[in-house]
Amino acid sequence: MVAEDVANNKFGRQVATRFPPEPNGFLHIGHAKSICLNFGIAEEFGGRCNLRFDDTNPFTEDIKYVEAIKRDVQWLGAQWDAELYASDYFGKLYEIAESLVKKGKAYVDSQSDEQIRLGRGTVTSAGSESPYRNRPVDENLDLLRRMRAGEFPDGAHVLRAKIDMAHHNMIMRDPLLLRIRHAAHYRQGNAWSIYPLYDFAHGLSDAIEGITHSLCTLEFKDNREIYDWLVHEAGFQRPPEQTEFARL
Repeated sequence: MVAEDVANNKFGRQVATRFPPEPNGFLHIGHAKSICLNFGIAEEFGGRCNLRFDDTNPFTEDIKYVEAIKRDVQWLGAQWDAELYASDYFGKLYEIAESLVKKGKAYVDSQSDEQIRLGRGTVTSAGSESPYRNRPVDENLDLLRRMRAGEFPDGAHVLRAKIDMAHHNMIMRDPLLLRIRHAAHYRQGNAWSIYPLYDFAHGLSDAIEGITHSLCTLEFKDNREIYDWLVHEAGFQRPPEQTEFARL
């Protein structure tokens, strides 16, 4: 697949992959497969491979995991071209969030976590729209900016994408993008009181880094749609392409 993409110059840039662990634990044997695949493809095609820590949850992450992951990647014989962190993109992700609100593609929801969960429906029944789904753009922007400023307690509001509550893929039923978390981040300190959900940060981080081949395990197959939707709405040209592989 990659050889064909290179021959056709599909992306108009060199092959770029990444190994994106979350720094909330130590690596296991399954990570070894991902390391060999991502770093190996970059090496085979004269490309680059980033080590990117997907550090979007301040409650679970720690610098000790970052250092352990770096040691283990190097112990396996891999060397990254750039050491990057999703947390470095928080500002850019917030800008994208505001742009989505301005386009009517996202809204602030004030329901509880339980209400949001119940409103998603099931695999056999459509979800129900939030009573806050049609808030005016100006009101959404005001609330989002106040969330950013730390005015509200945890759980008071979330930012959701405005997609389709009857979508066959439940992930696409107005997924959460940003949530309030009054917690210190191991790298950002107390600079942020809102944090991106993994699905919001992951595909956009790939796009920001110019990744060509986003390789991940099969449990992320259904997430591909939200990654593609976000990257498209954010205006990226020639975005990364996700391909899933079996877990080890």
